[in-house]
Amino acid sequence: MSYQVSRGAPKSAFVPSPVFVGILAVTAVAGWMAWTGYGNVRVDVFLLIVSGWVLSLCLHEYAHAIVAYFAGDRGVADRGYLRLNPLKYTHPVLSIVLPLVAVVLGGIGLPGGAVWVDHAHIRSKVKESLISAAGPATNVVFALVLAVPFMFGAGDDVVLLSDGSGGWTIGGSHGDFWVALAALAFLQVTASLLNLLPVPGLDGGNIVQPWLSAPYQRAYNLFAPYGFILLFVLLWQSKINVWFFTLVSWLAGLIGVPDSMGEIGLAYMRFWQSL
Repeated sequence: MSYQVSRGAPKSAFVPSPVFVGILAVTAVAGWMAWTGYGNVRVDVFLLIVSGWVLSLCLHEYAHAIVAYFAGDRGVADRGYLRLNPLKYTHPVLSIVLPLVAVVLGGIGLPGGAVWVDHAHIRSKVKESLISAAGPATNVVFALVLAVPFMFGAGDDVVLLSDGSGGWTIGGSHGDFWVALAALAFLQVTASLLNLLPVPGLDGGNIVQPWLSAPYQRAYNLFAPYGFILLFVLLWQSKINVWFFTLVSWLAGLIGVPDSMGEIGLAYMRFWQSL
C-alpha cells in the first residue's frame, strides 16, 4: 500500500519537480559565478538575479497552494501546484514571463496571477484570507533572509569604480555577489509591498475580499480581472512611481539592505547597457 499524505494526496504530489530543481541549480551556480567573478561578472549578476527571482515566484505560489491544501482544497495536489513547477501555473505568462520582463526592464517585483484555488472547499473566511496572505508572507520572509548578511556588515566595502572607458565596475570584496543579493532583497520588498496593496484581484485585495458584504463582493469581483492593469497604470505615473520606490528603499534600509545597493545591482545586471 502506497504512503498517503493527509487524506488522499500521494507522496509524489509533494516532490519538487525537475523544473524547480533546475531553477535551484541555476541559482546556486550563478551565485558561485558571481562570488568568484567567473566569466563576465555582469552576466553572472544577471543570471543570479533572474534565477533567484524565478525561484521566489515558485515559492510564493507554492505557499498559496500548500495553505489551500491544508485549508480543504485537495485538488491543488492533482493540479500539480505542490511540486513547485511554474509550468503548472494557471497563467504562466502572467506568473513568470511578465514579472521577469518587469524585473529586467523596470527593476520591480510585479505580482502575477497563478494557482487556481477551488474556494468551494474552503469553509472559513480566516482560511480564505490565510491562503491569500501566504504568498506575500513568503516574500517578506525571503527579503528578511536575504537581508541577514547585510545586517552583519556584508558588502560594506562595495563601491562603484570607473573602468576608464565611460563604464563602471563593482569594487569591494565579492562586490558583484553582494549587489546581486541586495537587488534580490530589493525585489522581495517591492513584491511584498505590491502584493499587500488592497487592489482587487491581487493578494492584498483577496485577503480582504472574504470579509466584504455581498454588494461589495460583487463590485470586487467585477473589478478583480483589471486589478493588475490598474496597478501597472498607477506605477506608470511618475510621481506615484517615485513615491513607491522611495518607500521601498526606506523599507529595504529598515531591514539592513544598504540604501542604494539594490538599485545599483538592478542597473548593473543589464549587461547590454552602460551603468
